[in-house]
Amino acid sequence: MKKLKYLVMAAIAAVVFACGTTRTVPITGRKQNILVSDEQVLSLSNQEYTNYMKSAKLSTNSANTAMVKRVGQRLATAVETYLNEHGMAADAKEYSWEFNLVQDKSVNAFCMPGGKIVVYEGLLPITQDEASLAIVLGHEIAHAVAKHSAEQMSKQIKNQYGTQILGQVLNAAGVSSSTTQLAQIIAQKGLQFRSLKYSRDNESEADHMGLIFAAMAGYDPNVAVTFWQRMAQATGSNNQSDIFSDHPSDAKRIAAIKQELPEALTYYKPVKTTTTTKKTTTPTKKKTRTTSKKKTTKTRRK
Repeated sequence: MKKLKYLVMAAIAAVVFACGTTRTVPITGRKQNILVSDEQVLSLSNQEYTNYMKSAKLSTNSANTAMVKRVGQRLATAVETYLNEHGMAADAKEYSWEFNLVQDKSVNAFCMPGGKIVVYEGLLPITQDEASLAIVLGHEIAHAVAKHSAEQMSKQIKNQYGTQILGQVLNAAGVSSSTTQLAQIIAQKGLQFRSLKYSRDNESEADHMGLIFAAMAGYDPNVAVTFWQRMAQATGSNNQSDIFSDHPSDAKRIAAIKQELPEALTYYKPVKTTTTTKKTTTPTKKKTRTTSKKKTTKTRRK
């Protein structure tokens, strides 16, 4: 039994210390281990996005479409500025921003690695204004900037490494095949359950980063609280437990955002908008000229 336990721990250690690239997440400073290259992720992302857009129907509402593109571009500019100013110019060059509003009643939005963002029309009745939309788009952009997709893919690869190594080690130790399969299943399920927690951590990190990105772009981060309250009311998930979810519960999310607001507000600089007022001139009454025809008396020459 001790030998089996040692072998299992050895397998887990092999997973933990798997080769990869260690990078630091902007804003939060968290260290993450990535096993896939940016080229691999972007290639898969572009392919998936292209396939999605082939079947998606773009919104016919020109005003809302313009708003999504306007808010998105302001956020993208702020993010690129931050990355360039903090020694991450190479990361900034990876993004080819695109913002689309599609005809879908779902309350949702997503961002693909590389900066391709899609907003569903069903989200706009909940956001209600540009600042709240900026909170959502900032969150989605944060997923791309933090390379959460690459991180999740890396965790799945580690999971596969772990079960394969565990199976090989147990077979080599003379353990029966049925016991080996059972151990692999348990290990895989355990790692999958932990990956749910990693997903929730990614969501919370995206909330944190997105709040700051919105503030950098000149949007008031305080609106995040009322937005998520509206979201909770609309979806009816305020009291929902997040233990089996890849998203934090709305209550936990709102509490975390309230704690992060002081930091976000240090980045907040309201955008100055110049309002041009048209001069109103009082119309001058035109004088009506009355031309009186003079009666001319024609004198006949005799």
